[in-house]
Amino acid sequence: IMLSPFQGARGIMPGGNTLSKQKLEDMGLTVEAMPAEVKGKVQSKEKFQVKQIFEDEIKKKKIKITEEERGIVISLIGDGYFAPGSAKLTDEGRQILTKISDLLARMDSYTRIEGYADDEMTARPQGEFYESAWELAAQRAINALRFLEEKNEVPAEKLSAATYGKTRQLTQSGTPEARALNRRIDVIILAGKGQSRSYKDPALPQGRVPQTESSVP
Repeated sequence: IMLSPFQGARGIMPGGNTLSKQKLEDMGLTVEAMPAEVKGKVQSKEKFQVKQIFEDEIKKKKIKITEEERGIVISLIGDGYFAPGSAKLTDEGRQILTKISDLLARMDSYTRIEGYADDEMTARPQGEFYESAWELAAQRAINALRFLEEKNEVPAEKLSAATYGKTRQLTQSGTPEARALNRRIDVIILAGKGQSRSYKDPALPQGRVPQTESSVP
């Protein structure tokens, strides 16, 4: 693979150097995960396919599809997926995740689910209690992950979850509609393929998650 010069986060990278695909992956520079300024604004084939699958939901502003360095991001936004203060998936949320699982079954990719909460923690649904937005957002991501694994048989080793609490809000207007937008999860189809470890560890799977795990212990 021949890299031409481009402006990176650490300045101009020298061109004319030939690097193997494995070396690129070890450096965290998988072809699929190149910086946006390198990839340009050309829409990937994968993003186009995802947008076709969720065409109706996009038109109804129930889902937002974006593509960035991490991969393809499917944002479940709006008030149809979680009630205020709740981490329990609604029927609509389960339907969308089932649709996402069908997509993941056709892709050899790792997936991370990120949970978010709004800035209103006064609602206390029966049987649920969360000390902060961190726990609430985390439980939303975990519930979505478990649904994908247990109900739709997405391989557990291809899934991970993260919480962002009430940070990274889409809007801060404070209206009920704005809080519904912030009460969301992002399903990220990570760019790059899983690589085999260069070392053996019986406590870890043979494959390592792209952009997350190093090639050295």
